[in-house]
Amino acid sequence: MVERNELQVWAAVEAIRQRRPVVHNITNFVVMNTTANALLALGASPVMAHAEEEMADMVDIASALVINLGTLSKVWVSAMFKAAERAATRGIPIVLDPVGAGASRYRTDTACELATATPPTIIRGNASEIMALCGDHTRTKGVDSTEASRDALAAAHTLHASLGSVVCVSGETDYIVGGQKTFRIANGHPMMTRVTGLGCTATALCGAFAAVTLDPAQAAAQAMAVMGIAGEMAAEKAEGPGTLQLHFLDALYRLTKADVSQRLRLEC
Repeated sequence: MVERNELQVWAAVEAIRQRRPVVHNITNFVVMNTTANALLALGASPVMAHAEEEMADMVDIASALVINLGTLSKVWVSAMFKAAERAATRGIPIVLDPVGAGASRYRTDTACELATATPPTIIRGNASEIMALCGDHTRTKGVDSTEASRDALAAAHTLHASLGSVVCVSGETDYIVGGQKTFRIANGHPMMTRVTGLGCTATALCGAFAAVTLDPAQAAAQAMAVMGIAGEMAAEKAEGPGTLQLHFLDALYRLTKADVSQRLRLEC
């Protein structure tokens, strides 16, 4: 099973590099540059567009849609609904990141309305965000989680049962709930939490992997594994969070089959 996981992860990385899938991101100002560069380094082709007037055209050229609630506005929310509806019509995967759900009523309500209006293929968030999306009244610390990822497993299963979406809970250990499977990924490094936007980057990578992997639970697991492996490789060379960002992009770009084989810590 371990060898099979390694082969599947690496096959997906190769598919992204060969196909260069277009990933349409409606994401926040803080992370646009980081997520675009990460997608490029991995081999995907990012589009960062949020104008409602071009949503249909942008979704039509994409292989996946990523919706990120980091910097909300009424105009952007309207574009998110329109893009999700178009993506569902086209049958391309939708990845939702309910950034900061639980921090404000508007943010939580928007995340819930998006998730129910057009259920995403994958929902990725930290424990507090996933629990808030499920109706738990836990509070987030800004956009940071106040809970451990394992604490949100029950909420993840509830969301999966009600929406049909694969639910990815990120943290020190990542959990992916989907179908009859629960994946556990132990890759990553504590310094990654000191760099803003890496959680949102994980969501964007979920979009890239969902574009080439039919099983969305496997796609999310592959994305989180590669994210964690690249983070480990970067941390070994970095002197702090600033250089971690640089080495992280290089690690995505230079990732090899041997890196995956030697480092992957994924259980199903």
